[in-house]
Amino acid sequence: MSLIDIWLFTPLSHEFMLRGLIVAALVGVVCAVLSCFLVLKGWSLMGDAVSHAVLPGIVLAAMTGLPLALGAFAAGLSCALGIGYLKENSRVKEDTVMGIVFSGMFALGLVLFVKVDSDQHLMHILFGNMLGVRWADIAETAIIAVPTIAIMLAKRGDFLLHAFDPAHARAIGLNVRALHFGLLMLLALTIVVALKAVGIILVVAMLVAPGAIGYLTTRQFDRMLLVAVGAATLSSIFGTILSFHLDAATGPCIVVVQAAFFLMALAGNLMRASRRASAVQQPG
Repeated sequence: MSLIDIWLFTPLSHEFMLRGLIVAALVGVVCAVLSCFLVLKGWSLMGDAVSHAVLPGIVLAAMTGLPLALGAFAAGLSCALGIGYLKENSRVKEDTVMGIVFSGMFALGLVLFVKVDSDQHLMHILFGNMLGVRWADIAETAIIAVPTIAIMLAKRGDFLLHAFDPAHARAIGLNVRALHFGLLMLLALTIVVALKAVGIILVVAMLVAPGAIGYLTTRQFDRMLLVAVGAATLSSIFGTILSFHLDAATGPCIVVVQAAFFLMALAGNLMRASRRASAVQQPG
């Protein structure tokens, strides 16, 4: 048996690894596409805020017998709308509002979780349980992920203009308010998609790293999307397989691989900048 067979095909001979790889790829792609818009718009902290704020919604959904995804979506969207309202109606800056809202909602979720008798494991909620997903979970993830990706790609021109120049978008007749809240809803949906796989905490890295890698690699948005999706997909594959051989948690392994890809993209960007600077300084 070759080394490739041992490292690549042996893990995938187990059904739980195959399920984990499929859900990791789904989550990676949807997070990568949204990540490009978040990075360009400067909303990386918004992803952090919404991901932490879903915890009380999950707990309340468990208490009332509602689907956890519904509770998470409602809480995440409420957090995003609350941040927007406080930003527009107070003198406090947006980053400060985000920090207060998401830390308060996350703390509320922890308090509720301790007081509620539930079969949900806190570590699985925080860090995901990728290798414990069932085929039904994968189907649920796909039902949310595929339309979310389709909407973002179909409206990518409008979202891109909104990210770079909202005033120009408004001047040419685009509904900037609808684009703003539409992106917030897509963010909440994406976090719901990623919950079972990577959990509340690690989804932040999944929402930032792919877009940052694409941004450092190219100046064209469509290429940025391709690079981000490619980096996220490869990270999901390598991270999942690496977790099997290291006997480590899958979500953190995927994030570690993404961080390594980011460092390589950063190094390549610095080398290109250095070569351009050298070319400019050379006498004609």
